[in-house]
Amino acid sequence: MAIQAFDVSAHLDDEETIRAYLSAALEDPNPDAFLLALGNVAKARGIAQLAEAAGVGRQSLYKTLASGAQPRYATVLKLISALGLRLDVRGVNVA
Repeated sequence: MAIQAFDVSAHLDDEETIRAYLSAALEDPNPDAFLLALGNVAKARGIAQLAEAAGVGRQSLYKTLASGAQPRYATVLKLISALGLRLDVRGVNVA
């Protein structure tokens, strides 16, 4: 019996789950975690549709979301906006 790889994008099927997933990824100190999560959301929503809504090329979107990529802030904001989301800043307790 072969074990199938877990596909996160198959479980990102509603807005609340997507928001929680991206929020959790933002808490990881590794910036690749957020790009990976954003890529999974893009796959769940459809890469071509997200690229069009964000005004970026499909291949450019793949490069932006690749591990180790250092996308421009403006590009990330376009993607977030195209997903119908926004980044939010909250205070944290620092001891």
